[in-house]
Amino acid sequence: MTGAWDELARAAPEAVVIGGVEVRRGSRVRLRPRAGADVFDTVLAGRTGVVEGIEQDMEDRLHLTVSVDDDPGRDLAARRQPGHTFFFAPEEVEPLARLRVLVAGIGNVFLADDGFGVALAQRLAGATLPPGVEVVDYGIRGMDLAYAMGDGWDAVVLLDAVPRGEPPGTLSIIEPRIEEAEDAALDAHGMDPVSVLALARTLGATPARTLVVGCEPLVRMTGDEDELVGELSAPVRAALPAAEELVRSLLADLTAQREELSP
Repeated sequence: MTGAWDELARAAPEAVVIGGVEVRRGSRVRLRPRAGADVFDTVLAGRTGVVEGIEQDMEDRLHLTVSVDDDPGRDLAARRQPGHTFFFAPEEVEPLARLRVLVAGIGNVFLADDGFGVALAQRLAGATLPPGVEVVDYGIRGMDLAYAMGDGWDAVVLLDAVPRGEPPGTLSIIEPRIEEAEDAALDAHGMDPVSVLALARTLGATPARTLVVGCEPLVRMTGDEDELVGELSAPVRAALPAAEELVRSLLADLTAQREELSP
């Protein structure tokens, strides 16, 4: 009996390669079940979902456990509740094209609320985000960010304090217009989103989409003040949790839009 238990306890691989693409826990897939293999074939064929784990049986066959995207009880999948996770052989799933997104925090942490983007990037850096998403704190390194924007990203999300005349702490999603970037004065040290986009365009290719998750500042500084302020104001600091959720939602929307274009 000991040998059988040892077989069951044997760890499955963390990843499998399907069609040249590495698939692991958290990977997004489209379901292509074999006809007649299961009563759910017709219902699940073509649906998308997330790989919750990889298991290996005593015959060394691999099975992917998948939760389906539009299942209202999807949260139960983590507890392996019947009807909320489904098992598929590797050849029954199709890896979805991975969206490459750069999430860039920008701003000066010594100019009060100008450090919003950096603070948000630091929160996101320790979070579990979709595969293909990279979070980088660029601070005031505008030239570095402009070069990075030409590295083949599908989208770039800039995190920044953006004054728009709203109550302090108000969050917004902005997509700068190309015309704004063309009209912006080039400034290698400028870190407002439009200036960065304008600089990136002069250096080469830019991503298909550039979006800004902005927060209305309370304290606006120019750098000419006698004293520096190394902390966010209360309303901007209080907006960080909601801003993190807003970025997560935006990433989910970008992923869904990409998948709609997949055959």
